[in-house]
Amino acid sequence: MTRLFTGLALALAFLAQPVPAQTISAQRLSDITRELASEPYAGRGLGGPGEAKTVDFIVRQFQALGLSPAGDNGGWTAETPLWRYQTEPGGTYTLTVGGTSATLHEQTDLRVETQRPIPRVVIREAPLVFVGYGVTAPERGWDDFKGVDLKGKIAIVLINDPDFEAAPGEAVAGKFGGKAATFYARWVYKYEEAVRRGALGVLIVHETAGAAYGWNTVVAPNGESYDVVRPDPAKDKLLLQGWIQRPLAVQLFKDAGLDFEAEKARARTSAFRPVVLKRATFSADYRNSFTRLKSQNVLAAIPGAKRPDETILYAAHWDAYGIDPADPTGKTIRPGAVDDAVGVAAVIETARAFKAGPPPERTILFAAWTGEERGLLGSEYYAQRHEAALSKMVANYTFDVLQTAGPARDVVLVGSGQNELETHLAQIAGRHGRTITPDPRPERALFYRADHFSLAKRGVPTVLFMGMGGGADLINGGRAAGDRWVEDYTARCYHQTCDVWAADQNYQGAADDVTLAFEAGRDLANATRWPDWNATSEFKPVRAATAAARR
Repeated sequence: MTRLFTGLALALAFLAQPVPAQTISAQRLSDITRELASEPYAGRGLGGPGEAKTVDFIVRQFQALGLSPAGDNGGWTAETPLWRYQTEPGGTYTLTVGGTSATLHEQTDLRVETQRPIPRVVIREAPLVFVGYGVTAPERGWDDFKGVDLKGKIAIVLINDPDFEAAPGEAVAGKFGGKAATFYARWVYKYEEAVRRGALGVLIVHETAGAAYGWNTVVAPNGESYDVVRPDPAKDKLLLQGWIQRPLAVQLFKDAGLDFEAEKARARTSAFRPVVLKRATFSADYRNSFTRLKSQNVLAAIPGAKRPDETILYAAHWDAYGIDPADPTGKTIRPGAVDDAVGVAAVIETARAFKAGPPPERTILFAAWTGEERGLLGSEYYAQRHEAALSKMVANYTFDVLQTAGPARDVVLVGSGQNELETHLAQIAGRHGRTITPDPRPERALFYRADHFSLAKRGVPTVLFMGMGGGADLINGGRAAGDRWVEDYTARCYHQTCDVWAADQNYQGAADDVTLAFEAGRDLANATRWPDWNATSEFKPVRAATAAARR
């Protein structure tokens, strides 16, 4: 084994060598992916035995390319302080309706967590209020809360947004884009809005279609969660947040004299008003352990020759899921080759391509984020610390799961219809005889589940390259072959031990997609224009609020 890895290290020595042309190499994408997904990196788990080796590898690649460090204190890394929280087993959870109490079982009936560094959570007979989808969207003429007082109360919230289940002809149809998910559909938004409304906690009703994943995914963390270190967690985080099973919600509403489906239907209309579940309360008492961690983002730059304060960012996440108990095959390492070693390789290759050309007028930033798999943590912490600078970030291109099935006639664009970068990317693709295919399943909300979103919600125009968003129209096998790749990867190897580098993987399609991102960013790096969000995007008002900084 030692001889194998020594030989691989020697073979990788060429990675640091400059190339004469501004090209993205499929071979180098493959080689870097192979290295980062190899056994010594131990699955690149957050805070695990492979973190230091991963960070060191990326730093050495950036150094060898002649990039400038863009981390803390003139270094290559930026410390990212995190909290790891664990809802300890053995807690008690009780629903009481009309004087009759029922004990709820963690993992079976509900899943809860507390992202505050407190050792115990005690909630005694908190009133329950149904607030529909928990959405406030002034730009769409929508407010589920109607001024309701949620202080000391638990909000019961529906997953997704009001359009998801709307039947043709319902008054709400179209306000939220039909089945295409908006940010308002995401559980993260619902928690954040409930904090703003002063709620004690939130319980989201799980429905597989609306969530785009089953209950097994909800409970998979087994009480574990992560968050960035915040100045005041009590101000930013709920005391309790989590999910309940749909059958439990149906019974709760019935016991409170309500029909769950009828209330859901009302919640799809703008006339909806919050409903206090009469004589219904929720109680909880559980232990919450917490540990502080320090992880690292890796950051580099090519300073702009004319407008260095205007930036374009290329990014991917370096973390995967590390080491777990053995799966049925006996394997313990989840190496994360496609998710997202190949994305890191794409960032390195993009940096190589920029260095092979003339200095850009605007600054090009390169980031390898930590903690994406635990909640977009590295990118979120960076965005919090650089909020002002984001007003002059021209664009972000994020690579997260690039397909390894070979060249394609198109690029499937997750979250399509959001901003002007997409039109520009289509023009670049046309130069190569390729096209853009809109997100085939926008209801899955993949656009809100990758690191670019930490920037998007602060107004930065973004494009996400995500191969599992939909099957590409492959040169060899067409759309059917692309769909098979997506289905096989997501069903078998996504976040599993079989997400490995393999000799029969074809990285040319990934290289072709990265080429488009590189050329699009190069155009913007030598221009003065500022791409904007489309009028229908929920992020356009956010960007507009910082317009003065770009004049």
